[in-house]
Amino acid sequence: MVDNNVGGSCSNYNENGGIIKEQDRLLPIANVGRIMKQILPQNAKISKESKETMQECVSEFISFVTSEASEKCRKERRKTVNGDDICWALATLGFDDYAEPMRRYLHRYRELEVDRTPNNNVQDRGN
Repeated sequence: MVDNNVGGSCSNYNENGGIIKEQDRLLPIANVGRIMKQILPQNAKISKESKETMQECVSEFISFVTSEASEKCRKERRKTVNGDDICWALATLGFDDYAEPMRRYLHRYRELEVDRTPNNNVQDRGN
């Protein structure tokens, strides 16, 4: 990906040569700020610059991990990146401290989704 920093605005080009707008490349700043506030004391303030810096960092991290997972899928001739691919990418990129908790989360999430499927919640409609 090539950065084109002209006049203070940043554009990137995707692999097809199309321009990716900055707002499409970054996580929404409101979401980033909300997550940051969850860990801080209630009376703490977060500067706009801090939110923007974190927005850049987490967006780049997600892109980095997703790119690795996507490359794995491409090599395996699959078109869909799944949670297991993300866990694999985290471990491959050296983020072992995140890969195992993510695997546990993914496992619990899948168990809950199975419990929520309509076939498991069929009620007797005859009464």
